[in-house]
Amino acid sequence: MDAPIRPTTVIAPRRWRVSDVFRSLDGGPGYDGPPSDHFDGHRFFNPGAKAGRSFGDFLRWQRTRQRKPWPQWVQNRAQPALPAHLARGQIALTFINHITFLLQFRGLNVLTDPVYSQRASPFRELGPKRVRDPGLAFKDLPPIHLVLVTHNHYDHLDIETLLRLEEAHSPRFVTTLGNRAFLQQFGIRAVDELDWWQSVEVEASAGSGSRSANITLTPAQHWSSRRPRNRNRTLWGGFVIGAGDRQVYFAGDTGYGPHFHDVRERFGRVDAALLPIGAYEPRWFMREQHMNPEDAVRAHLDLDAKISVGTHFGCFQLTDEGIDDPPLELAAARERHGVPPGAFQILETGETRLFEGQGEAFAANLSSSSPSNAGPR
Repeated sequence: MDAPIRPTTVIAPRRWRVSDVFRSLDGGPGYDGPPSDHFDGHRFFNPGAKAGRSFGDFLRWQRTRQRKPWPQWVQNRAQPALPAHLARGQIALTFINHITFLLQFRGLNVLTDPVYSQRASPFRELGPKRVRDPGLAFKDLPPIHLVLVTHNHYDHLDIETLLRLEEAHSPRFVTTLGNRAFLQQFGIRAVDELDWWQSVEVEASAGSGSRSANITLTPAQHWSSRRPRNRNRTLWGGFVIGAGDRQVYFAGDTGYGPHFHDVRERFGRVDAALLPIGAYEPRWFMREQHMNPEDAVRAHLDLDAKISVGTHFGCFQLTDEGIDDPPLELAAARERHGVPPGAFQILETGETRLFEGQGEAFAANLSSSSPSNAGPR
Protein backbone atom coordinates (compact mmCIF):
# COMPACT_ATOMS: atom_id res chain seq x y z
CA MET A 1 0.00 0.00 0.00
CA ASP A 2 1.21 3.50 -0.75
CA ALA A 3 2.03 5.84 2.12
CA PRO A 4 -1.31 7.14 3.43
CA ILE A 5 -2.09 10.80 2.84
CA ARG A 6 -2.46 12.69 6.08
CA PRO A 7 -5.44 15.01 6.61
CA THR A 8 -4.74 18.41 5.08
CA THR A 9 -6.50 20.32 7.85
CA VAL A 10 -5.97 20.27 11.58
CA ILE A 11 -9.25 20.19 13.49
CA ALA A 12 -9.13 22.10 16.76
CA PRO A 13 -11.14 20.80 19.72
CA ARG A 14 -14.71 22.12 19.61
CA ARG A 15 -15.92 24.42 22.32
CA TRP A 16 -17.12 22.36 25.28
CA ARG A 17 -20.37 23.80 26.59
CA VAL A 18 -22.13 23.27 29.93
CA SER A 19 -24.86 21.39 28.05
CA ASP A 20 -22.19 19.05 26.64
CA VAL A 21 -20.98 18.28 30.18
CA PHE A 22 -24.47 17.31 31.28
CA ARG A 23 -25.04 15.29 28.12
CA SER A 24 -21.73 13.49 28.66
CA LEU A 25 -22.68 12.72 32.26
CA ASP A 26 -26.09 11.46 31.18
CA GLY A 27 -24.52 8.82 28.98
CA GLY A 28 -27.51 8.41 26.67
CA PRO A 29 -30.67 6.37 27.18
CA GLY A 30 -28.90 3.04 27.63
CA TYR A 31 -29.99 -0.23 26.12
CA ASP A 32 -33.49 -1.67 25.95
CA GLY A 33 -33.92 -5.23 24.74
CA PRO A 34 -34.81 -8.78 25.73
CA PRO A 35 -33.08 -10.42 28.72
CA SER A 36 -30.04 -12.60 28.09
CA ASP A 37 -27.38 -14.44 30.07
CA HIS A 38 -25.74 -11.05 30.80
CA PHE A 39 -28.72 -8.63 30.65
CA ASP A 40 -31.70 -8.72 33.04
CA GLY A 41 -33.97 -6.55 30.89
CA HIS A 42 -32.74 -3.29 32.43
CA ARG A 43 -29.06 -3.64 33.38
CA PHE A 44 -26.10 -5.69 32.22
CA PHE A 45 -24.21 -7.98 34.59
CA ASN A 46 -21.21 -10.30 34.66
CA PRO A 47 -22.12 -13.99 34.78
CA GLY A 48 -20.38 -15.27 37.90
CA ALA A 49 -18.94 -11.94 39.14
CA LYS A 50 -20.02 -8.56 40.46
CA ALA A 51 -20.50 -5.72 37.97
CA GLY A 52 -18.85 -2.93 39.95
CA ARG A 53 -18.54 -2.11 43.63
CA SER A 54 -21.03 -0.51 46.01
CA PHE A 55 -20.84 3.12 47.09
CA GLY A 56 -20.02 1.89 50.58
CA ASP A 57 -17.04 -0.04 49.18
CA PHE A 58 -15.93 3.10 47.37
CA LEU A 59 -16.06 5.14 50.57
CA ARG A 60 -14.08 2.43 52.39
CA TRP A 61 -11.43 2.59 49.67
CA GLN A 62 -11.19 6.38 49.91
CA ARG A 63 -10.97 6.21 53.69
CA THR A 64 -8.27 3.53 53.85
CA ARG A 65 -6.35 3.97 50.58
CA GLN A 66 -2.55 3.97 50.51
CA ARG A 67 -1.89 5.81 47.29
CA LYS A 68 1.66 5.79 45.97
CA PRO A 69 2.85 9.17 44.64
CA TRP A 70 3.11 9.72 40.90
CA PRO A 71 5.33 12.29 39.18
CA GLN A 72 3.61 15.48 38.10
CA TRP A 73 4.96 15.05 34.57
CA VAL A 74 6.86 12.43 32.56
CA GLN A 75 8.65 13.19 29.31
CA ASN A 76 8.11 10.53 26.66
CA ARG A 77 11.33 8.83 25.58
CA ALA A 78 10.17 7.20 22.34
CA GLN A 79 9.31 8.69 18.97
CA PRO A 80 6.68 7.07 16.75
CA ALA A 81 7.91 5.60 13.47
CA LEU A 82 4.80 4.83 11.45
CA PRO A 83 5.48 2.58 8.47
CA ALA A 84 5.16 4.06 4.99
CA HIS A 85 3.66 0.76 3.88
CA LEU A 86 2.94 -2.69 5.27
CA ALA A 87 3.35 -6.01 3.52
CA ARG A 88 0.65 -8.63 3.77
CA GLY A 89 0.70 -10.19 7.24
CA GLN A 90 2.58 -7.34 8.92
CA ILE A 91 1.04 -5.47 11.86
CA ALA A 92 2.30 -2.13 13.20
CA LEU A 93 1.43 -1.15 16.75
CA THR A 94 1.99 2.34 18.21
CA PHE A 95 1.32 2.96 21.90
CA ILE A 96 -0.30 6.41 22.14
CA ASN A 97 -1.18 6.42 25.85
CA HIS A 98 -3.14 4.60 28.57
CA ILE A 99 -5.14 2.05 26.53
CA THR A 100 -5.03 3.92 23.21
CA PHE A 101 -3.13 2.14 20.44
CA LEU A 102 -2.84 2.80 16.74
CA LEU A 103 -3.17 -0.64 15.18
CA GLN A 104 -2.18 -0.78 11.52
CA PHE A 105 -2.82 -3.59 9.10
CA ARG A 106 -2.16 -3.37 5.39
CA GLY A 107 -4.69 -0.77 4.24
CA LEU A 108 -6.48 -0.40 7.59
CA ASN A 109 -5.77 1.96 10.50
CA VAL A 110 -7.55 1.30 13.81
CA LEU A 111 -7.66 3.24 17.10
CA THR A 112 -8.54 1.53 20.37
CA ASP A 113 -10.41 3.50 23.08
CA PRO A 114 -8.87 6.81 21.95
CA VAL A 115 -8.18 9.35 24.71
CA TYR A 116 -6.49 12.66 23.87
CA SER A 117 -8.13 14.85 26.52
CA GLN A 118 -6.17 16.28 29.44
CA ARG A 119 -8.40 14.54 31.97
CA ALA A 120 -10.30 11.24 32.12
CA SER A 121 -13.40 13.13 33.18
CA PRO A 122 -16.41 15.04 31.82
CA PHE A 123 -14.90 18.16 33.43
CA ARG A 124 -11.91 20.15 32.21
CA GLU A 125 -10.71 21.11 35.70
CA LEU A 126 -11.62 18.01 37.73
CA GLY A 127 -10.74 14.33 37.53
CA PRO A 128 -7.62 12.25 36.80
CA LYS A 129 -5.12 14.33 34.81
CA ARG A 130 -2.61 12.96 32.35
CA VAL A 131 1.04 12.99 33.40
CA ARG A 132 2.47 12.75 29.88
CA ASP A 133 1.68 13.87 26.35
CA PRO A 134 0.12 11.42 23.92
CA GLY A 135 2.88 9.46 22.26
CA LEU A 136 1.50 10.29 18.81
CA ALA A 137 0.06 13.78 18.37
CA PHE A 138 -3.50 14.00 17.08
CA LYS A 139 -2.36 16.02 14.07
CA ASP A 140 0.10 13.26 13.16
CA LEU A 141 -2.45 10.47 13.02
CA PRO A 142 -2.71 8.72 9.65
CA PRO A 143 -6.19 8.44 8.13
CA ILE A 144 -8.25 6.56 10.71
CA HIS A 145 -10.71 4.06 9.27
CA LEU A 146 -12.02 2.37 12.40
CA VAL A 147 -12.42 3.33 16.07
CA LEU A 148 -13.16 0.69 18.72
CA VAL A 149 -14.83 1.73 22.00
CA THR A 150 -15.09 -1.00 24.62
CA HIS A 151 -17.30 0.72 27.20
CA ASN A 152 -18.42 4.10 28.49
CA HIS A 153 -15.99 4.91 31.33
CA TYR A 154 -14.30 8.27 30.82
CA ASP A 155 -10.81 6.83 30.34
CA HIS A 156 -12.17 4.74 27.44
CA LEU A 157 -15.05 6.70 25.91
CA ASP A 158 -13.58 10.21 25.64
CA ILE A 159 -16.37 12.00 23.81
CA GLU A 160 -14.27 15.07 22.97
CA THR A 161 -11.64 12.90 21.27
CA LEU A 162 -14.32 10.96 19.39
CA LEU A 163 -15.79 14.23 18.11
CA ARG A 164 -12.37 15.36 16.88
CA LEU A 165 -11.96 12.05 15.07
CA GLU A 166 -15.41 12.37 13.52
CA GLU A 167 -14.59 15.83 12.19
CA ALA A 168 -11.07 15.04 10.96
CA HIS A 169 -11.40 11.44 9.71
CA SER A 170 -15.09 10.36 9.59
CA PRO A 171 -14.20 6.81 10.69
CA ARG A 172 -16.46 3.87 11.41
CA PHE A 173 -17.11 3.49 15.14
CA VAL A 174 -17.80 0.08 16.68
CA THR A 175 -18.91 -0.09 20.30
CA THR A 176 -21.05 -2.05 22.76
CA LEU A 177 -24.82 -2.25 23.22
CA GLY A 178 -26.36 0.99 24.46
CA ASN A 179 -23.62 3.38 23.32
CA ARG A 180 -24.75 4.08 19.75
CA ALA A 181 -27.59 6.42 20.77
CA PHE A 182 -25.21 8.28 23.09
CA LEU A 183 -22.64 8.88 20.35
CA GLN A 184 -25.32 9.87 17.87
CA GLN A 185 -26.61 12.50 20.30
CA PHE A 186 -23.29 14.28 19.71
CA GLY A 187 -23.53 13.97 15.92
CA ILE A 188 -21.28 10.94 15.43
CA ARG A 189 -22.82 9.17 12.47
CA ALA A 190 -21.37 5.79 11.47
CA VAL A 191 -21.78 3.74 14.65
CA ASP A 192 -22.28 0.00 15.02
CA GLU A 193 -23.10 -1.45 18.43
CA LEU A 194 -22.61 -5.13 19.21
CA ASP A 195 -23.54 -7.70 21.81
CA TRP A 196 -21.04 -10.30 22.99
CA TRP A 197 -19.97 -12.59 20.13
CA GLN A 198 -21.70 -10.48 17.49
CA SER A 199 -19.61 -9.42 14.48
CA VAL A 200 -19.60 -6.71 11.85
CA GLU A 201 -17.65 -6.39 8.61
CA VAL A 202 -15.80 -3.09 8.12
CA GLU A 203 -14.39 -1.87 4.81
CA ALA A 204 -11.81 0.88 4.38
CA SER A 205 -10.75 2.55 1.16
CA ALA A 206 -6.99 2.91 1.22
CA GLY A 207 -4.29 3.18 -1.41
CA SER A 208 -5.28 1.27 -4.51
CA GLY A 209 -8.40 -0.43 -3.19
CA SER A 210 -10.69 -1.45 -0.39
CA ARG A 211 -9.63 -3.47 2.64
CA SER A 212 -12.01 -5.28 4.95
CA ALA A 213 -11.87 -6.50 8.52
CA ASN A 214 -14.15 -8.58 10.66
CA ILE A 215 -14.79 -7.14 14.13
CA THR A 216 -16.23 -9.35 16.90
CA LEU A 217 -17.21 -8.12 20.35
CA THR A 218 -16.00 -10.50 23.06
CA PRO A 219 -17.04 -10.74 26.73
CA ALA A 220 -15.15 -8.89 29.44
CA GLN A 221 -15.59 -8.85 33.21
CA HIS A 222 -16.22 -5.22 34.04
CA TRP A 223 -19.02 -2.66 34.44
CA SER A 224 -20.22 0.66 32.98
CA SER A 225 -21.30 4.07 34.22
CA ARG A 226 -21.08 7.75 33.37
CA ARG A 227 -22.91 8.63 36.62
CA PRO A 228 -24.55 6.52 39.36
CA ARG A 229 -28.03 6.51 37.84
CA ASN A 230 -26.94 4.99 34.51
CA ARG A 231 -24.81 2.25 36.03
CA ASN A 232 -24.61 -0.87 33.82
CA ARG A 233 -27.20 0.42 31.34
CA THR A 234 -24.64 -0.11 28.56
CA LEU A 235 -22.48 -3.14 27.83
CA TRP A 236 -18.70 -3.62 28.13
CA GLY A 237 -16.42 -5.95 26.18
CA GLY A 238 -13.30 -6.52 24.13
CA PHE A 239 -12.75 -7.00 20.40
CA VAL A 240 -11.15 -9.48 18.05
CA ILE A 241 -10.05 -7.79 14.83
CA GLY A 242 -9.55 -10.10 11.90
CA ALA A 243 -7.80 -8.53 8.89
CA GLY A 244 -6.32 -10.64 6.13
CA ASP A 245 -4.71 -13.64 7.78
CA ARG A 246 -4.11 -11.84 11.11
CA GLN A 247 -6.16 -11.72 14.31
CA VAL A 248 -5.61 -9.23 17.13
CA TYR A 249 -7.47 -9.38 20.44
CA PHE A 250 -8.05 -6.11 22.30
CA ALA A 251 -9.30 -7.06 25.77
CA GLY A 252 -10.36 -3.56 26.87
CA ASP A 253 -10.90 -3.20 30.62
CA THR A 254 -11.47 -6.49 32.41
CA GLY A 255 -10.90 -8.63 35.43
CA TYR A 256 -9.54 -12.14 35.06
CA GLY A 257 -12.18 -14.68 34.12
CA PRO A 258 -13.15 -17.63 31.92
CA HIS A 259 -13.74 -15.45 28.86
CA PHE A 260 -10.07 -15.76 27.87
CA HIS A 261 -10.52 -19.51 27.46
CA ASP A 262 -13.69 -18.78 25.46
CA VAL A 263 -11.82 -16.45 23.09
CA ARG A 264 -9.18 -19.14 22.57
CA GLU A 265 -11.82 -21.76 21.81
CA ARG A 266 -13.65 -19.59 19.27
CA PHE A 267 -10.72 -17.94 17.48
CA GLY A 268 -7.78 -20.22 18.04
CA ARG A 269 -4.41 -18.63 18.77
CA VAL A 270 -4.58 -14.90 18.14
CA ASP A 271 -1.46 -13.31 16.70
CA ALA A 272 -1.41 -10.52 19.28
CA ALA A 273 -3.37 -9.82 22.48
CA LEU A 274 -3.56 -6.34 24.03
CA LEU A 275 -4.07 -7.03 27.74
CA PRO A 276 -4.54 -4.52 30.60
CA ILE A 277 -1.89 -4.56 33.33
CA GLY A 278 -2.67 -1.38 35.33
CA ALA A 279 -5.23 0.25 37.66
CA TYR A 280 -5.39 -2.73 40.03
CA GLU A 281 -4.74 -1.61 43.64
CA PRO A 282 -6.15 -2.24 46.19
CA ARG A 283 -6.94 -5.80 45.15
CA TRP A 284 -9.95 -6.21 47.46
CA PHE A 285 -11.65 -3.38 45.55
CA MET A 286 -10.31 -3.83 42.00
CA ARG A 287 -9.85 -7.60 41.58
CA GLU A 288 -13.11 -8.40 39.78
CA GLN A 289 -12.92 -5.45 37.35
CA HIS A 290 -9.18 -4.88 36.71
CA MET A 291 -6.45 -7.45 36.17
CA ASN A 292 -3.07 -6.99 37.78
CA PRO A 293 0.09 -8.18 35.95
CA GLU A 294 -0.17 -11.65 37.51
CA ASP A 295 -3.72 -11.98 36.15
CA ALA A 296 -2.61 -10.65 32.77
CA VAL A 297 0.08 -13.33 32.43
CA ARG A 298 -2.52 -15.98 33.30
CA ALA A 299 -4.80 -14.51 30.63
CA HIS A 300 -1.92 -14.62 28.13
CA LEU A 301 -1.46 -18.32 28.89
CA ASP A 302 -5.20 -19.02 28.68
CA LEU A 303 -5.30 -17.35 25.27
CA ASP A 304 -2.11 -19.07 24.12
CA ALA A 305 -1.45 -15.81 22.27
CA LYS A 306 1.60 -15.71 20.05
CA ILE A 307 2.43 -12.30 21.52
CA SER A 308 0.78 -10.18 24.22
CA VAL A 309 1.27 -6.46 24.81
CA GLY A 310 0.47 -4.60 28.04
CA THR A 311 -2.09 -1.78 28.12
CA HIS A 312 -3.92 0.49 30.60
CA PHE A 313 -1.03 2.04 32.51
CA GLY A 314 1.35 4.96 32.75
CA CYS A 315 -0.82 8.00 31.90
CA PHE A 316 -3.68 8.61 34.40
CA GLN A 317 -3.45 7.77 38.11
CA LEU A 318 -6.74 5.97 38.59
CA THR A 319 -5.83 3.67 41.49
CA ASP A 320 -3.20 3.24 44.20
CA GLU A 321 -0.20 1.52 42.59
CA GLY A 322 2.83 3.55 41.49
CA ILE A 323 3.39 4.56 37.89
CA ASP A 324 6.25 2.06 37.47
CA ASP A 325 4.59 -0.85 39.29
CA PRO A 326 2.75 -2.43 36.31
CA PRO A 327 5.85 -3.05 34.12
CA LEU A 328 7.95 -4.11 37.11
CA GLU A 329 5.31 -6.53 38.37
CA LEU A 330 4.73 -7.83 34.85
CA ALA A 331 8.42 -8.75 34.61
CA ALA A 332 8.18 -10.64 37.91
CA ALA A 333 4.96 -12.42 36.84
CA ARG A 334 6.51 -13.47 33.52
CA GLU A 335 9.45 -14.99 35.38
CA ARG A 336 7.18 -16.86 37.81
CA HIS A 337 5.25 -18.42 34.93
CA GLY A 338 8.21 -19.03 32.64
CA VAL A 339 6.99 -16.58 29.98
CA PRO A 340 9.82 -15.03 27.93
CA PRO A 341 9.93 -11.21 27.76
CA GLY A 342 9.36 -11.33 24.02
CA ALA A 343 6.10 -13.24 24.50
CA PHE A 344 4.52 -10.55 26.70
CA GLN A 345 5.88 -7.15 25.79
CA ILE A 346 5.57 -3.54 26.89
CA LEU A 347 5.91 -0.64 24.49
CA GLU A 348 7.13 2.80 25.48
CA THR A 349 4.56 5.56 25.13
CA GLY A 350 5.07 6.76 21.56
CA GLU A 351 6.87 3.61 20.43
CA THR A 352 6.01 1.90 17.16
CA ARG A 353 6.72 -1.79 16.86
CA LEU A 354 6.32 -3.93 13.76
CA PHE A 355 5.21 -7.54 14.07
CA GLU A 356 5.71 -10.03 11.26
CA GLY A 357 6.47 -13.66 10.46
CA GLN A 358 4.56 -16.86 9.93
CA GLY A 359 3.27 -19.33 12.52
CA GLU A 360 5.49 -19.65 15.58
CA ALA A 361 7.93 -17.21 13.99
CA PHE A 362 5.44 -14.33 14.35
CA ALA A 363 7.37 -11.80 16.44
CA ALA A 364 8.42 -8.19 16.82
CA ASN A 365 10.88 -6.81 14.35
CA LEU A 366 12.92 -4.95 16.94
CA SER A 367 14.60 -2.82 14.29
CA SER A 368 11.25 -0.99 14.15
CA SER A 369 11.24 -0.29 17.87
CA SER A 370 12.38 2.92 19.50
CA PRO A 371 13.71 1.97 21.98
CA SER A 372 13.78 -1.85 22.20
CA ASN A 373 14.18 -1.99 25.99
CA ALA A 374 10.82 -0.57 27.03
CA GLY A 375 10.20 -0.59 30.77
CA PRO A 376 9.29 1.72 33.63
CA ARG A 377 8.43 5.33 32.69
